[in-house]
Amino acid sequence: MEDKNKNRVPLGQKPHIVEKPKDPSGIGGTITVEINEKKVTVPMGTTILEACRENQIHIPTLCYHDDLCFAGVCRLCVVEVEGMATLAAACAFPITAPIKIKTSSPKVRRARKHVIDLLLSEHYGECYSCIRNNNCELQSLAKEYGVTDYTFGHIEKKRYEIDDSSFSIIRDLDKCVLCKRCVRTCIDLQEVGVLEAIGRGHETHIGTFLDKPLADVICINCGQCINRCPTGALHEKEISNEIWEAIDDPTKHVVIQTAPSPRAAIGEEFGLEPGHSMTFKMNTALKRIGFDAVFDTNFTADLTIIEEGTELLMRLYKALVNKDESVKLPQFTSCSPGWVKYLEHFYPEYVEHLSSAKSPQQMFGALLKTYYAKKLKLDPSKIVSCAVMPCSAKKFECNRPEMNDSGYQDVDYGLTTRELAKMIKEAGIHLPEMPDSHFDNPFGDASGAGLIFGATGGVMEAAIRSVIEFITGDKAEEIFEGMNVMPVRGFDGIKYAEIKIDHVGPVPDLIKHLVPNWDWVKGATLKVAVAHGTANAKKVMDDIRAGGKFSQCHFIEFMACPGGCLGGGGQPIPTNEEIRKKRAQAIYAEDAGLELRKSHENPSIIQTYKEFLTDGPCGHIAHKLLHTHYTVRGKYIA
Repeated sequence: MEDKNKNRVPLGQKPHIVEKPKDPSGIGGTITVEINEKKVTVPMGTTILEACRENQIHIPTLCYHDDLCFAGVCRLCVVEVEGMATLAAACAFPITAPIKIKTSSPKVRRARKHVIDLLLSEHYGECYSCIRNNNCELQSLAKEYGVTDYTFGHIEKKRYEIDDSSFSIIRDLDKCVLCKRCVRTCIDLQEVGVLEAIGRGHETHIGTFLDKPLADVICINCGQCINRCPTGALHEKEISNEIWEAIDDPTKHVVIQTAPSPRAAIGEEFGLEPGHSMTFKMNTALKRIGFDAVFDTNFTADLTIIEEGTELLMRLYKALVNKDESVKLPQFTSCSPGWVKYLEHFYPEYVEHLSSAKSPQQMFGALLKTYYAKKLKLDPSKIVSCAVMPCSAKKFECNRPEMNDSGYQDVDYGLTTRELAKMIKEAGIHLPEMPDSHFDNPFGDASGAGLIFGATGGVMEAAIRSVIEFITGDKAEEIFEGMNVMPVRGFDGIKYAEIKIDHVGPVPDLIKHLVPNWDWVKGATLKVAVAHGTANAKKVMDDIRAGGKFSQCHFIEFMACPGGCLGGGGQPIPTNEEIRKKRAQAIYAEDAGLELRKSHENPSIIQTYKEFLTDGPCGHIAHKLLHTHYTVRGKYIA
């Protein structure tokens, strides 16, 4: 029997990249080919598609995606190779000998147009009401190749029921073109494995285990499949109409918090190149839409650092000083709901390693319906708490039954970046033209440490900036040049760093009631790691399970999505590594320009502990509102 996995790429590798020697004399060498009667030299093993792109020769694609492995299933990228009886798929044809290629001959053009005709014949629905109208790759290809009618007919009625069981993701198989990008995303990129091609011939469709609804399988709601789907077959569950209803209701007080990653990406929805931060223009747009107050999620990202960092120090104290063998180390970050759900499904025995701190989104929701409501003398039942996030899993997170410590659902609605852009456009606003305005009080201040949560490594860097100052008494900017903790930055799938603590200072007043001194940590080496994308999380977790290097870490940041939040499943489409890097540059540039760059120096955080969280970090009040419980989190919640 044929081994279906024999060509499977090893875990954690980028399957779409063919390694090329930088030096022409390196292993493999180079080879000269002729493309459209022009000679070009490329490294051995380069695909025809890569060779054409490197030489500015356009070849259409549909199943191909920069983040994914080769598939060659759609055949839109076919080209003529001299001497071959049939057309070749450019995306899956490695160049290993001198060849002559034609990319736009009459035969090639006819074949591509027929492929588009066939895809349209299986594609039910019209474009105007589709969520991907004007951002659909099939629609663009039809226009590019002059397809104006249905050569092979058209499906007149729906074949599949829409799956809207998930809090996060809608599946409409009638719009699916079987490119299998979602399958490769789920299996190869994320290593979750919820989706697969089921059936044969005309009955082939993309399904789940036993064709169960998404809510009933091990989907982690990350939404990475949405970001790579070329049509409207996958999209987030939209809730903008419900928010409009709340805004239009004079009895409701509607507020919104904005995470850093949407602000670094939403400009793409308005025609800007990736890498433009829209933070303060978004504030103006949101107030004009009708939100009563606009808050910065970075405020509770700062709060997360204080709570999570204090929790880490307490775990270390209990383990090293009190010799408490029940303490779970390493401590895992808990701000990525896709990662939390992944851990619950695949490594449930490690759930207690998660920090009990809620995500910044959920901390903010709890504060809005308690501290904020009390401060402004508002009825918390009338507060509608919204959050704009880069993540479709945030929709699932705010609906988890344990997220109601305020006495109400802490966060009522989670919006993706794409949904918010749609709302802004619906209000007749062109975001780049908006004047700047600041966030509203009493949560107006936030630090650059909270801001960099949006990039992979950002949570770890923010924690290090504060924890290292707590312990040593030295300024982070004196230890790390420009306060930038470079070992945890970047897009390597897994990062590891060690920080030697060769001297200690006094315990800060904020946590003096928790530890008497730092003598017990003097001379120790803090070991930390960062992983982004659940395929990389799997490698780290398997290493921990085997007692490897990462089991010796003290603190590990995990993010479900490639690149961290800025590559989240709710971000603008398209996405690829280059786009994610530009979004990260926008976040880090904004951080570098701020005066306040450390969470523990945020005056609004200090005031919140003084006025409301009066028994300090990890105190009784903080635990009730800002932390969650493993007995609930450890269960599978559909």
